[in-house]
Amino acid sequence: MTYNSDRIEALLDEGVRDKVYPGAVWAVGDAAGIRAQGTTGALDPDEPNVPMRADTVFDAASLTKILAVWSSIGALWEDGALDLDQPLGSFWPEVTGHPLGSVTVLQLLTHTAGVPLRAQLKNLYGTDRNDVRRGVLHEQLHRTPGEAVEYTDRAALILGYLAEHFSGQPLDQLAAVRTWHPLGMNSTRFGPLPDEIAARCAPTELDQDTDTHLKGAAHDFSARLLGGVCGIAGVFTVLDDLVTFLRYMLNASTSRTSASFGTEWTACSLTVQTGEFQPARGLFWHPAPDTSAADDVWIHYGFTGTGMWISPTKGRWAVLLTNKLYYTRDRQPLTEVRNAFRQLAFG
Repeated sequence: MTYNSDRIEALLDEGVRDKVYPGAVWAVGDAAGIRAQGTTGALDPDEPNVPMRADTVFDAASLTKILAVWSSIGALWEDGALDLDQPLGSFWPEVTGHPLGSVTVLQLLTHTAGVPLRAQLKNLYGTDRNDVRRGVLHEQLHRTPGEAVEYTDRAALILGYLAEHFSGQPLDQLAAVRTWHPLGMNSTRFGPLPDEIAARCAPTELDQDTDTHLKGAAHDFSARLLGGVCGIAGVFTVLDDLVTFLRYMLNASTSRTSASFGTEWTACSLTVQTGEFQPARGLFWHPAPDTSAADDVWIHYGFTGTGMWISPTKGRWAVLLTNKLYYTRDRQPLTEVRNAFRQLAFG
């Protein structure tokens, strides 16, 4: 098994020079551990002498959907607490009699539930957290469930609420107890971060209210509105914890495990569950768009510039962490880097 370390380093160095991101932290490996890793660039362009480090803390953004929601739902499913095909209204009193009651957990996980496409919580429901929850759970559907694949942040927000309902715990506590602590992911947590940890955090977008780049507070406004903890975003993490998570997933894809989610959940999630619909989806994971089924590379990205990949067939995983949002919301430059990185990591 070979890893193109020199070419990966050259690719990511070029991204720094082209101002795709201020810096990056990366690793590739297998179920046994890291096989190659590196860092490039600066933590903050305003302090160019402070380099990116392997222990730099990143705003994980939508990786929250995997690290907190997908893993927690998987743990509850492994416990036998959830039926993925049962309408929510048949077991969740908060949504009984409301449009969301006709939706299933499987449809939320595959983005086929027909719920509204964007959160837009403050504009729709105000700033009170109870009003937000009530509004999200009682909102009209965007389209008929099961009709199409349409990515929406709301799916993770709703599933986060569902996980809290079943467990009787806030999402941050549930994720820590069922996944992060058992796996030894000791640096993963929801924000806002205390000052001593925020100092190691890669800054993201410029906050217009303070005229400073966000650092230690979630970039996602919905996460900040909800106190830092929600299914959409809000988790902060480091490279080593994501490596631990992906190694666990690879092991879970081939054998039973004793912590968190296990073999069946992982195998189900890394299998196309949307039939002929496009884009194809597993359960919150989706296949790389230009790969064949034999390649079996599954991806999940975060808006701030984070990303992770896993392939049970190849027995490999990869992590690329950047703070591209420091410079731009334009997705295309980082998309090109991500695609090239994935090809080098799994080629």
